[in-house]
Amino acid sequence: MEAKAIAKTVRMSPRKARLVVDLVRGKSVGEALSILKLTANDASVAIEKTLRSAVANAVNNNQMDKDKLYVKEIYANEGIRMKRYLPRAKGSADPIYKRTTHITVVVAERE
Repeated sequence: MEAKAIAKTVRMSPRKARLVVDLVRGKSVGEALSILKLTANDASVAIEKTLRSAVANAVNNNQMDKDKLYVKEIYANEGIRMKRYLPRAKGSADPIYKRTTHITVVVAERE
């Protein structure tokens, strides 16, 4: 049995989010929340919020035991890219891609 939570279009690049995601993959929920609390990265706030949502889904919807939960899967995929343009010399423009991330967290009970 597993529970899932997805945060879509989080306004940060997936490359930076993956650095934090790799820290908590496979850990117990309590340990993962502690790691995210102490990680000095903006991505850890959004990942912690998504992890808490997945835990709430597991406890409330699937009647799982909160103490036995662990992070089964967690990944940060690329979302939409907002395209903006920066004016340059001689009437030209350079594209700027403001990247977004879809964060997916799956928690399950340890046997």
